[in-house]
Amino acid sequence: MNAADWWSIEVMDAERAEISAAAWRDAHTQALAESLVTNGATQWEWYTHSWGVVLEVAFLTEESWLWWRSLPGTRAALDAVPDPLAGLLVHRGHGGASGSYVPRGPRIAPTADRVELPEPSM
Repeated sequence: MNAADWWSIEVMDAERAEISAAAWRDAHTQALAESLVTNGATQWEWYTHSWGVVLEVAFLTEESWLWWRSLPGTRAALDAVPDPLAGLLVHRGHGGASGSYVPRGPRIAPTADRVELPEPSM
């Protein structure tokens, strides 16, 4: 028997969104589970984190994963995440294990006039 190839879909909550990642999961879990069953997934599991949700999926081959990932229903569900620009990570392997998601704040651009330099001593 071949070892399963695991993939992760991480959906993060958006700062200003009408739905949370958990609500997205609730809305799409039945359709995604049905397509996983009918397209050869060997296992899948949902995980809830403070920053969003993770769907871990196992397929026997990468081709099976790519086929499932390209299905119109799968693409539509992923297009509907709360933050489609910065709130979706799709990658090989298990996900969500790196701790809580902490968004980075804006960085102050470095400029020469931010710090007053001491007068040179003579």
